[in-house]
Amino acid sequence: MKHLRYEWFTSAAILMGVLTFSGCNKKVAQATPPPPPPVPTPTATLAASPAVIEQGQSTTLTWQTHNATDINIAGLGSVMASGSRTVTPGSSMTYTLTASGPGGTQNASARVTVNAKVAHTTTPSISDEDVFARNVKDVLFDYDKSIIRPDQAGNAQSDAAFLSQHPSIKVQVEGHCDDRGSEEYNLALGTNRAESLKSSLVQQGVSADRIKTVSYGKEKPFCTEDSDGCWQRNRVDHFSFAR
Repeated sequence: MKHLRYEWFTSAAILMGVLTFSGCNKKVAQATPPPPPPVPTPTATLAASPAVIEQGQSTTLTWQTHNATDINIAGLGSVMASGSRTVTPGSSMTYTLTASGPGGTQNASARVTVNAKVAHTTTPSISDEDVFARNVKDVLFDYDKSIIRPDQAGNAQSDAAFLSQHPSIKVQVEGHCDDRGSEEYNLALGTNRAESLKSSLVQQGVSADRIKTVSYGKEKPFCTEDSDGCWQRNRVDHFSFAR
């Protein structure tokens, strides 16, 4: 009986030893590190403003990139990550930007259309004096009279309207007479005729300080024949451009 009990204790002790030894040699599982984050892919934009130009004109290229270490624009070479540059292409072309980095390559392009230069024609400017000469009309008078004739009132009105529309123009009204009568008389008559037209212009709104008057009497005739038609041409208020 004692012998059997001894064997049971001995077997139990051996079993516990085996279990204890096995537990001490068990391997511990190690933690797996997380995978590295993905390398970002480059981004790129390229624009031209204006996109349509004439020959000889310039346009501005503007670009922006991210996640790139090497940026190149065909025809311009290496450039900064973002920026702008003025170019003057001789013909239509497409500019291409290439942005490269650890995450790959990205392209962007901008088209610039170059049209043939249009010949611009300019209309020669007309001077105030030319405009004046084309629009202002002389005023005729009856023999020995300084009152504006009814049939000449339209000329006086159109002259006043023109001067009102061109406030920078100043004029001189010249009183003329035919060659009948004395020199002194015709000088006085020419003065009255010039002042009569000036008064009409002022009444229609033209400033008096824009109008000078002078009398030439019969000194500067427009016609030298002894005829009614010629005398009529010399009985006139003539406008000249005042400088």
